[in-house]
Amino acid sequence: MSPLPDTELCYRAVQSRDARFDGWFFTAVTSTGIYCRPGCPAATPQRRNVRFHPSAAAAQQAGFRACKRCRPDATPGSPEWDLRADVVARAMRLIADGVVDRDGVPGLAGQLGYGVRQLQRLLRAEVGAGPLAIARAQRAQTARVLIETTDLGMAEIAFAAGFASIRQFNDTVRTVFATAPTDLRARVGGRRPSPAAPGSLSLRLSFRSPLCPDNLFGHLVATAVPGVEEVRDGAYRRTLRLAHGPGVVALRPTPEHVACKLTLTDVRDLTSAISRCRRLLDLDADPVAVDELLAGDPVLAPLVAKAPGRRVPRTVDGAELAVRAVLGQQVSTAAARTCAGRLAETRGAPVDDPAGGLRRLFPSPEALVGAEVALPASRRRTLAALVEALADGRLDLGPGSDRDEALATLSGLPGVGPWTAGVVAMRALGDPDAFLEGDLGVRRGAAALGLPATPGALTARSACWRPWR
Repeated sequence: MSPLPDTELCYRAVQSRDARFDGWFFTAVTSTGIYCRPGCPAATPQRRNVRFHPSAAAAQQAGFRACKRCRPDATPGSPEWDLRADVVARAMRLIADGVVDRDGVPGLAGQLGYGVRQLQRLLRAEVGAGPLAIARAQRAQTARVLIETTDLGMAEIAFAAGFASIRQFNDTVRTVFATAPTDLRARVGGRRPSPAAPGSLSLRLSFRSPLCPDNLFGHLVATAVPGVEEVRDGAYRRTLRLAHGPGVVALRPTPEHVACKLTLTDVRDLTSAISRCRRLLDLDADPVAVDELLAGDPVLAPLVAKAPGRRVPRTVDGAELAVRAVLGQQVSTAAARTCAGRLAETRGAPVDDPAGGLRRLFPSPEALVGAEVALPASRRRTLAALVEALADGRLDLGPGSDRDEALATLSGLPGVGPWTAGVVAMRALGDPDAFLEGDLGVRRGAAALGLPATPGALTARSACWRPWR
C-alpha cells in the first residue's frame, strides 16, 4: 500500500496549508516546475496544475526543483518508514542510514535478501523512485545543510555528502535547487562560522510539532552510561560508533528544532550520524496522530492534555539497546547504569572528547563475547547468549532488520522474557504496537506516568519519564 493519501485529500491539505501533512507527500506544480511541502505559504496552485508525489526523490526524478521558500527537502520524513516493517520501509531506513553511499544498491539489496531489480521495482511502485534516486535526494539535502551552515569548502562538502565527484555534486545541486552551490551559500549572506574543532558541524534537526522534550531527554539523562553519555551545558551528549570511525554528538532541544553538534572522525559518516540522531529522538513521528489515539483512553487523556507531543526515546544502536535491556532486568536504573559503565570502561573502544567527559564507545557485541559481568548466573547466561547471537549475525537489530524474525530470535534466547522483548521491539525495532508486558513493565511504566499499576495504564507510546533538566 502506498503512503500517498487520496489526491483530493492532498489538495485540500494544500489549500489549507496544513503542515501536518509535511513529509507525507509533496506537491509538484507543472506551471512552475517547482515542488513544495503541503504547508507552503505560497499561493495555492490551480488543481489542474498539481501533481502529488510520495517522496522528494520522486518529485525530483519527475523534473521538479525544490521550492526556495518552503524548502520541502528539509521536512521530516514520512512516519510510515519508521512504523512499518515491510521491505520498502526497511529499505528506506537503510538508505537513510547511508547504506547506498557505502555499499551501493547491490549492498542494500543484499542486506534485505532481495535481488537488485526486484528491490528497484518495489521502491518505484511505492515511493516513486529507485534507491539511487532516493539516495541522491538525501545527498542533495545533506549538501545544502553543509553549504548553508558550515565553513567547509565545496570539495569537502561534496565528499561529506556522499557524492563521487565534484562534477556530480555541482550537477545535482543545480538540478535539485536550480542554483549553483556558491549561490546557495551567498543567499544566506555568505556566513561561514568558524569551526569549533576539526570535524565539528552544527546542524538543526527538524521535527513535527508538538514535541515535549521532558520525557524524551529526561529518560536519556536518567539512564546515561558513564563515559558513553553525559549532560553538559544543557545538552545531552553521547558517543557514536560509525562506519569510518567514532563520533560524538551533542543534542539540545529548542522550541523550533533540535540543535545538533556532531564531531566526526570522517565526514563520510555524516548522513548516517544524522539518521541515527533522528531515530534516537523519534523526530519523524506524527505526534498529532499519536496524541489523538492516546487521548481516547480516559486514563491517559489528562496526561496528553497536560504535555502534548510526548515521545519515547529510541536508540542509535539496536545491539547496544538490547544489551542494556538485559542489564536492566529486575534491577534499579542506577545499578544498570553502573554495570553498563563498567563494561564500557573495560570493553569499549576509546574516544577522544576534548569538549567533555566522554571516553568510550559502548562495546560492540564482538567485544562483549566472553566478558565477565557481576550479575546473577541466570542473567550472565542471558547476556552471553544475546551477545553471541548478535556477534555471529543470527540476531539483527539494525535499521533494515526483519522485525518479526528479529523478535522471534530474541524471544528464543534463554532468559529473554516479554518485558525485555517489548523494550527492544519498541525502542530498537520501532514497533508502534509494542507493549511492556509482565509485572516489571507495568510497575516501571505506571510509576513513571504517575498512574495505577494496571496493565491498561501503559502502552508503548505513552511511556514517559522524569522531566528533562
